[in-house]
Amino acid sequence: MIEEKKFLTVAPFQCAWRKDLKFREAGRGCVAFDAFAHNDVTVVFRENVGSQHYHYKRDNSPHYTVILGSHRNRRLKIEVDGKTVVDEEGVALCCSSTFQSYWISIYDGLISVGKGRYPFQNLVFQWLDSNPNCSVRYVGLSCWDKHVGYRNVNVLPLPHNHMLLWKQVDSGEYEGKEEELEGEQMSYEKWGLENFLESWELSDVLFIVGKDKRLVPAHKVILQASGNFPVSLPNEDVIQLQDMSYPILHALLQYIYTGQTQISEAQLGSLRALSLQFEVIPLVRQCEETAERFKLNKKLFDSGKSVELSYPSFQPHCCMAFPSQLPMNVKRLKQLQSTGDYSDINIYIEGHGLVAQLHKVILSLWSVPFSKMFTNGMSESSSSEVFLSDVSPEAFKVMLEFLYSGVLSLEDSVEFGTLLLQVLLLADQFGVTHLYQECCKTLLECLSEDSVCPILQAVSSIPSCKLIEETCERKFAMHFDYCTTASLDFILLDESNFSNIVQHQDLTVTSEERVLNAILMWGMRAKELCGWEEVSELHALSTPDLLFKDRVQSLDDFLPFVRFPLMPRDLLKKLGQSNLGRHLPIFHDLVREGISYVEFESLRPGNEQNLRFQHRRSSYKELLYISDGDSNGVLYFAGTSYGEHQWINPLLEKRITITASSPPSRYTDPKALVSRSYQGTCFAGPRVEGGQIHAWWMVDIGQDHQLMCNHYTLRQDGSRAFIRCWNLQGSLDGKTWTNLRVHENDQTMCKAGQFASWPITGPQALLPFRFFRVVLTGRTTDGSNPHNLCICFLELYGYFH
Repeated sequence: MIEEKKFLTVAPFQCAWRKDLKFREAGRGCVAFDAFAHNDVTVVFRENVGSQHYHYKRDNSPHYTVILGSHRNRRLKIEVDGKTVVDEEGVALCCSSTFQSYWISIYDGLISVGKGRYPFQNLVFQWLDSNPNCSVRYVGLSCWDKHVGYRNVNVLPLPHNHMLLWKQVDSGEYEGKEEELEGEQMSYEKWGLENFLESWELSDVLFIVGKDKRLVPAHKVILQASGNFPVSLPNEDVIQLQDMSYPILHALLQYIYTGQTQISEAQLGSLRALSLQFEVIPLVRQCEETAERFKLNKKLFDSGKSVELSYPSFQPHCCMAFPSQLPMNVKRLKQLQSTGDYSDINIYIEGHGLVAQLHKVILSLWSVPFSKMFTNGMSESSSSEVFLSDVSPEAFKVMLEFLYSGVLSLEDSVEFGTLLLQVLLLADQFGVTHLYQECCKTLLECLSEDSVCPILQAVSSIPSCKLIEETCERKFAMHFDYCTTASLDFILLDESNFSNIVQHQDLTVTSEERVLNAILMWGMRAKELCGWEEVSELHALSTPDLLFKDRVQSLDDFLPFVRFPLMPRDLLKKLGQSNLGRHLPIFHDLVREGISYVEFESLRPGNEQNLRFQHRRSSYKELLYISDGDSNGVLYFAGTSYGEHQWINPLLEKRITITASSPPSRYTDPKALVSRSYQGTCFAGPRVEGGQIHAWWMVDIGQDHQLMCNHYTLRQDGSRAFIRCWNLQGSLDGKTWTNLRVHENDQTMCKAGQFASWPITGPQALLPFRFFRVVLTGRTTDGSNPHNLCICFLELYGYFH
């Protein structure tokens, strides 16, 4: 399952805080995002989460604030605890016409700001705090006096040598090869079509220029994608320009191959004429516009200096300009790819035959390995054929599309995730670094609980995918219950990845018993979901060596990560009497330690320093259903300020928010839905959404809280409008909804004032949500008002965080 890209609009003088926008390590992390704004894209870094109405100008707690496009989009500002420390003009400004990509990293007080889709590239500003705040951890998205739109917001870890992370080429980092890799990375920074300017490498056409008949090599596919040169026939590989001087031709070719050139004012007319002859229209226009400006104001130019001409989309500090920042007709270039015109290499894939007729110069300008293959004397240097094996034709087609357009194009389909992984592996194999980076970025944007295991398996063996690997491990750890229950993909993870997950500081789990079950299933490569009881029964007829095979030693390493002392005493007794304790000595010792802690040693000095005796920082509180209308639910718990005082209506406490599909009125009162008294008339009226009539009650348990809902209770009001078709839904953002339980012709409700409760089962019960709603999907039994949702009480149960 691929998650939809998240969009977030922040209103003036407000701040959005999401639970997942948190650095893995205090004082160190990176936030990457897209923003759409006129000015003041504001990112706040704090030690703790702020409120929705938080504003950095009124914050007395230690914090950093980075403001992109301050002072009406003229400056970059950085503030420390409300005091301005950086006020830089013309740096990292906003864009009000489209979403612009940015990244901001903090590393022990070193604040780095960059632009572009790839974190740690295109750095535009850095500032080092001499008195660093190494405790900032939470990221808030804010603004000033205008709305700001955010999307694709991701918090990423900062591995060692993080500034080189996105620049890795070929096979990543290997011990003992730092100098060699650094040299290759530096050379790739300068790699591009300009390396082939007037180069004999892979050239297939010659200009003969000037009276001295100087030979200037070029490449047909590049020329024809930029204009109309006389090379249409196979034997046309020479272009005579004996009446033209070399500097004019050089300026033309330099503009085509690099996107910029310079020439004296006196030669501007000749350059225009040559550009017009070969129909390089962008250069023709620039020559004409420059000449016109020169006529209007000669002071603009110094006749003793050269005139600089740059393609409008050219960016001087971008390391890969092809083809978007060059005067290329991308449509024409892709046409040359599809027709095979001027091709000099045929690509064959084993089992599929000839799949493409391509151009060595195009492959080489994107890929250092391809360039070496075609230029260092290998068999492919002189051959016009390349044979590939173990390559997906579909992924190869996507890679070719990127090589000839610079755009990753994938259709949104069921196979999207699989194909994206194949393209990433292919890009890594052939060293197409920018495609690899684009795949990484896309993977991080669409990473979900369902896709995390397949992605982790695919990237764990690629050293250059360390960032994705760490992000996947954190995602898995934060949704441990779901990822170890919804499917058995996790049993295929290698020992290193699974070890990192069960030790992860952000491991979020409803009970230590689930950690134990997951370790046992992984150890025996379970073919179906099971718990420790089933594994214990298997030990009655078998041995650990037969059940766990090559993972039996890993089991000894993993079991100490289960915090047995935090388990209930009765469960520990059962574990101690099981076959697991008899066959696994380390299991027996750990259970005994847990029992001893529970019965005798919970207050022994020093226990609090041992991880096995500490509650996990991100664990859930169990609020389980006992009976209809009980005091064990989440909404009741919120009314006590989470256990701090006697119950009062949680809406009055402002701990939760309740809204209805119809406006508030005497009989549509949100407070009534969570009161402890019976309401004779209480309903949410209908509204049209997406062409359908719906009525709903929605609960927001707060931006600092989430619930894995496994049970819920409703109560009918005094009417006879009994519900028959409805859904209970959960959401993280209040916009995209997941069905937790679907009711079709449910006859449970049949009396006025009746309570009724239902369990939530399956993987959905293990997904945490902030928003919940009961939505009517069909008519009630009331013929006069069949679309009113007539319930006067709602309670939710489960694991609360």
